[in-house]
Amino acid sequence: MRTPLSIAFIVRDPLPPVRADLLTLFGVEMPRYGLASALVGQAGGDLPGHWNAGRMYPVGRFTNPLAGILTPLWDLAGLVRLLARARPDCIQVRDKIASGLLARVVAAMLGIPFVYWMSFPIAEGYAVRRDELARRGRGPRWLAHALRAALAGPVLYRLVLPGARHVFVQSAAMADRLAARGVSRARMTAVPMGVDGVAFRRADIVPSADPRLQGRRVVLYLGRVAQSRQSGFLLDVAARLRDEAHDVLLVIAGDAPSNDEMAWMRAEIARRGLARQVLLTGWLAQREALGYAVRAEVGLSPIPRGPLFDVSSPTKLVEYLALGIPSVANDIPDQAWVLAQSGAGLCVPMEAAAFAAAVCRLLDEPGLAARCAARGPPWVHAHRSYAILGRHVARAYAGILAGRVA
Repeated sequence: MRTPLSIAFIVRDPLPPVRADLLTLFGVEMPRYGLASALVGQAGGDLPGHWNAGRMYPVGRFTNPLAGILTPLWDLAGLVRLLARARPDCIQVRDKIASGLLARVVAAMLGIPFVYWMSFPIAEGYAVRRDELARRGRGPRWLAHALRAALAGPVLYRLVLPGARHVFVQSAAMADRLAARGVSRARMTAVPMGVDGVAFRRADIVPSADPRLQGRRVVLYLGRVAQSRQSGFLLDVAARLRDEAHDVLLVIAGDAPSNDEMAWMRAEIARRGLARQVLLTGWLAQREALGYAVRAEVGLSPIPRGPLFDVSSPTKLVEYLALGIPSVANDIPDQAWVLAQSGAGLCVPMEAAAFAAAVCRLLDEPGLAARCAARGPPWVHAHRSYAILGRHVARAYAGILAGRVA
């Protein structure tokens, strides 16, 4: 009998994990290929002793005010706890730079592969945050972020990634960016966001009975709202749809990262006089959110262009397609590719007039909307289900861990 291989996986998200790409890809799909994983990270809630694919080693609290400083030491302590129990076949770090450097050193000492998983351009994110704070005045917070931004890029690109046996990236666009920085394409695998085919089986979802949807033409945005995501753009689109005389209700099914951000969004809806045109639900459990989703005629996925999001792979677009919702998305590379390949929606620039016109076209042309709706689910099943992505990722690990099967 083959002995399962094991990844010591240092994650950025709080434990226990809630992200689908971690829960489904590593908690469900990788064990099918004989690959277990032990998670190291900071606690964000009540923790069981294990998760679907192995054990968890939480050290520190995600909400601790000193988490930014202590995280690398916490991760090292968690890794030591893990190593005291079992020797992994590789060490993998997701979206952490200082912890990535420490993990590279530990992996070298153990003689096992070090792997880096980049789902977000963290170094560039620090630079963007530094510049945002600079526009408000250069205080202590700006100084801390400026120091972090100054160190993050050199450490990641000169010390962490060169020592990685393999680098998993979020998109083909991210692979292009890293290749331009000297990372060999042979050491990279792009793993875009996908969907759980079971959770997004439309026939099993109970449509929302919210009376506010009755008699309205529902347009959906599924996801978080935040000023950094330019969520006010959604309200620009809603205002144009109101002026086009369509009886459209824009349902924004999601929460904000803070109470302040949610208050800002509610205030913007009131200030613009859009209370009848926009329904902001706040946080919803997934099944409840999907109940709203299947009531929608069109799904929206506006993602700001720029160094952070141009290399992203948005989940919401493939979720809409999996549910058979005709979609309007803007032209960041991954979304443009998905819509060009699937034919399940319209790709336009992130301009309110262009988005509103595309929505009106789908509402006014039922034949076009029906064709888009029919194309989405089979395309996602063939290209962006976690079962398909899991096979792709397992093939990469087979190369990374070649010869390590007991």
